[in-house]
Amino acid sequence: MATAAVVGTLVLLSSSAAAAARSVPAALFVFGDSLVDDGNNNALSCLAKANFFPYGVDFPGGGGAAAGRFCNGKTFVDALCDLLGLQYVPPFATTTTTTGLNGTSLLAGVNYASAAGGILDETGQHLGERFSLSEQVLNMESNLETIRSLMEDRIQGGYDMYLARSIVVMVLGSNDYINNYLLTSLYDSGYTYSPEDYADLLINHYTRQILALYSVGLRKFLLAGVGPLGCIPRLRASGLGPLGRCVDQVNQMVGFFNQGLRSLVGELNADHPDAIFLYGNTYYAIYDMLNNPYKYGISYYNFKCGSGWWTVGAAWRVRTARARRTRSRARAASSTCSGTPTTRRRPSTWSSPRAPSTARRIMFTRSIYNSSPIS
Repeated sequence: MATAAVVGTLVLLSSSAAAAARSVPAALFVFGDSLVDDGNNNALSCLAKANFFPYGVDFPGGGGAAAGRFCNGKTFVDALCDLLGLQYVPPFATTTTTTGLNGTSLLAGVNYASAAGGILDETGQHLGERFSLSEQVLNMESNLETIRSLMEDRIQGGYDMYLARSIVVMVLGSNDYINNYLLTSLYDSGYTYSPEDYADLLINHYTRQILALYSVGLRKFLLAGVGPLGCIPRLRASGLGPLGRCVDQVNQMVGFFNQGLRSLVGELNADHPDAIFLYGNTYYAIYDMLNNPYKYGISYYNFKCGSGWWTVGAAWRVRTARARRTRSRARAASSTCSGTPTTRRRPSTWSSPRAPSTARRIMFTRSIYNSSPIS
């Protein structure tokens, strides 16, 4: 239901009273991480790849082969394309090869998202090559001259109207926590910043890149918040909270970022009346699925494959003896992939943000991230 509301709004954004032909956006430009990456990391030297089974097994027309999407089937962006009547957005990696996109395909939009990438340039660097947000924006700008040369009279109003009618989807922030702030064995951000200050840092960097995209002529933006990271299977099985329950401290940290992003959207709309910025409440959408799974046709939601270390958009790699012990305990305490439903429990919620003390937060994050996750 929340997705339908967002899509309906996007259709309205791309509509024009002048002509029904303009009810479909000119193109879709996607920036983000593994939640929306559709193959860019296949061309990079990194650990964060989705080119192996079981990724892609349910993707329509794919023959069960993994194509680079970090899920079994369609991503959120694919579903958005279906609802808006657009072709699936090809990855940027195909525009840099001799057998890449032709002009017509390029004009339909490009996906620049990269698994393990984040708002900060250093996020995810331990996983190898990836496109951070700033690099994704530069990649987009490298396509603009080609797009301009291809425009000619394809769209009334030309290049400027084409960009103004296009939609930008941005799904970032998760890795800046999972593969940076919470990974204190490899990054010092968890020692340097309080949760509030770190959220402010992310929003400041995010703002610069959003305005860079605005400056080239893009005018329609969907900015997705971060979901309840404390509810991902890895943390729910970590033993840091009641078994099978969300870890509140992580969700509280994410809450500061989401509040900042929502405020930023309001400021951007006030400062740029010629553009429209939307906030996508990912946190609520996922939280509602966890609390009301049957509303979405989900019969079993609180069971885990083995120990629950797999989740849509992320494949956790366990590398330490402590992580293996935690996994064994979780396997023994929870149901396996047999499909037997476990006792339904309401996950913990994120209420008003309360920042844990620095010492407690560092000790907490150390205990979670002794191994390196991939997202």
